[in-house]
Amino acid sequence: MAEEDDSGQEKSEEASARKIEKAREEGQIPRSRDLTTTAVLLLAVIGIYIFADFMANKLIGITRANFVISRETIFDTNAMIGHLVAAIYDGLFSIAPLMAILLIASIVGPIALGGFIFSSKAMEPKLSRMDPIAGIKRMFSMHSLIELGKALAKVLLLLWATILILQFYAQDMFRLSDETVANAIIHSLEISIFATIALSVTTILIAAIDVPIQIYQYNKKLKMSRQDQKDEAKDTDGKPEVKGRIRQLQREMAQRRMMGNVPQADVVITNPEHFSVALRYDPEKMDVPIMLAKGGDHVAMKIREIANAHKIEIIQSPVLARAIFYTTDVDEEIPSGLYLAVAQVLAYVFQLRNFRKGKGDKPMYPRNINVPRDMRYDAKGKLE
Repeated sequence: MAEEDDSGQEKSEEASARKIEKAREEGQIPRSRDLTTTAVLLLAVIGIYIFADFMANKLIGITRANFVISRETIFDTNAMIGHLVAAIYDGLFSIAPLMAILLIASIVGPIALGGFIFSSKAMEPKLSRMDPIAGIKRMFSMHSLIELGKALAKVLLLLWATILILQFYAQDMFRLSDETVANAIIHSLEISIFATIALSVTTILIAAIDVPIQIYQYNKKLKMSRQDQKDEAKDTDGKPEVKGRIRQLQREMAQRRMMGNVPQADVVITNPEHFSVALRYDPEKMDVPIMLAKGGDHVAMKIREIANAHKIEIIQSPVLARAIFYTTDVDEEIPSGLYLAVAQVLAYVFQLRNFRKGKGDKPMYPRNINVPRDMRYDAKGKLE
């Protein structure tokens, strides 16, 4: 049965990358004590087997040096201190290789599952851990029962492996009494080392079972409900109300910036009521006219107000106004299909501007503005 959160919702969704990252920041990663124990135990036994001769010779040398001492040396304080220092140095040097192996095993074992992590939050004291009621609940929780079952299984497995090893070496151990003392000591050491290695190998099976269990429990603990995912999305991306307000402010800023460009326009083409688009064209600097502003309804009225205030020519052409409105974005060039239609309007505007300056005749208002059929839209933005 899937785990449920406090709100009663089923935690059936996999943990998000953000939750996994947050868990790592708090020091929560999958760990297997049995894997660490296996690594340390195996490498320790193998290290003893490899460096047994080296350590034995060093210890024999230390023993011989400290048991064969002259009378003068025994009563010489400085000489005895020298013997002690030399014995300590030789003793540490004899076990240094084994200690190095154990150090590596103690580091590699824990990070083999979950990787290396340092979290100060994991070391922070928590008063909840001192709550006796919570402690009793943990003692009789499902997790504790699982751990108890695992411990019993490990004991039984090791007991079974021990019996098999004793049966395997039974004849060898019985023959030790027939060997010389020296050979019996060497033979008994060999039996002990190989038996210990065989027993240590058994812990590999324990670790192989424990690692998948730890990974499963870790993933199960991090599972999320749909509400958890929604709450995380709110925390990560922001609440919908805040995002909506930000978008509204961005639209208002863009609209103010757009309205500030209207006075630079050469002409405003209107629907005449629902749409307005403001165009600018400088033959010396531009190859194609660009749209400075566009809007519908109230924005369209505002564009016309600004155009009137700055004496910008307003042309009524519903078909062309809608075509530009639905095919062109602000600060973009008009599409090639509207070149001819816009050229008709701009030619009229420039000629009218010259006429008002006393240059040339009064131009004729463009009646038949040529807008391609595939660019004719109705008021709802659908092709006619």
